[in-house]
Amino acid sequence: MSVEQSLIAFSLAAMVLAATPGIDTALVLRMSISAGARRGLAAAFGIAAGCLLWGTVVATGLGALLAASGTVFTAVKFLGAAYLVWQGVLLLRSRGVRADAPAVAAGGETVGSAFAKGFLTNALNPKVGIFYLTLLPQFVPAGVGMASFSFLLASIHVAMSLLWFVLLVALTRRSVRFLQKPAVVAALDRLTGVVFLGFGLKLAVSQPA
Repeated sequence: MSVEQSLIAFSLAAMVLAATPGIDTALVLRMSISAGARRGLAAAFGIAAGCLLWGTVVATGLGALLAASGTVFTAVKFLGAAYLVWQGVLLLRSRGVRADAPAVAAGGETVGSAFAKGFLTNALNPKVGIFYLTLLPQFVPAGVGMASFSFLLASIHVAMSLLWFVLLVALTRRSVRFLQKPAVVAALDRLTGVVFLGFGLKLAVSQPA
């Protein structure tokens, strides 16, 4: 497979992966609806930064150490699981606040805190690193540097994810009047809380495959 073919094939795969519903999509949607488009985009860029961090870890060879070291994997895994469960509990206890309410009232969300939540959601999830470690080498053609090309592929995945998140945020703005209703925001918080709890518990029992 040539470099061009590899990039095209991975870009198509990255598009599908980016649009697959998961915890990242749930976080961006929840943040956009309950706290506004700016915070939704901030969460999206935080998610991207977390993915790039794992892309760097894998590209430099530290991802193999993560997969081989049960102690390191377990430590990061439980930190990530605890964080996701904590966020899930907070969301389940949320009462639902309008997106046009003051930032302090809207769960205390700021652009910085939204970015941090997106970043920590991925940075504390070692399965993201294992995922990259398993997927990226399959698209690295012969004759190229493994580290640099792997990081390029991770960057493509991040770019595709950002495009998807921007589209999601734009779509929420088209239905903003309905989505800003406290009952809708509360329902979304409950749903997102369940998603966070589910992923947190799943992460807690996961193994480095």
